[in-house]
Amino acid sequence: MADIAAEAGVDRRTVYRRFASREALLAAVYEARLDAIEAVIREARLREAPVQVALHRYVEGVIEVNRTWPVDLARMLTDAPSRERRDQFVHEVDAFLQRATDEGLFRPGLPPGWAAALIPLFMHQASRELPRLTPGQAADIVVDTLLHGIGTGIGTTPAPHAPSP
Repeated sequence: MADIAAEAGVDRRTVYRRFASREALLAAVYEARLDAIEAVIREARLREAPVQVALHRYVEGVIEVNRTWPVDLARMLTDAPSRERRDQFVHEVDAFLQRATDEGLFRPGLPPGWAAALIPLFMHQASRELPRLTPGQAADIVVDTLLHGIGTGIGTTPAPHAPSP
């Protein structure tokens, strides 16, 4: 509470007057974070924007949310209302990732859930490890890494291709 009060530039008593408990404060933080994520999903237009554009908008927005509302996600997910709301967002993003695969942005045949597992990890790392970059610049790196990997392709054996009919 003292850290939050100091960051907000108010006295600790002001924070205690506004929130009855630490849990109430955390619930308000979780709600604000989820509101911000909801806005990112809406503004990314995951259902109708071109997939590469929607992906970049989504990644950029989440990086900004991660920097603005850094929370312990494991702890947040112990809050049932927060978990339920987040699960709705996960469902929407999963549908987008399937669309991205169907439209050829991601290669088919990856293990189920692989992209959905990697993207949050990349966004989290970019949020923390690239603090001097704007969210857009960090998103450029994340999206490029997702689409092209980190290797140069030198010294690799091409994947086998199916025989031509």
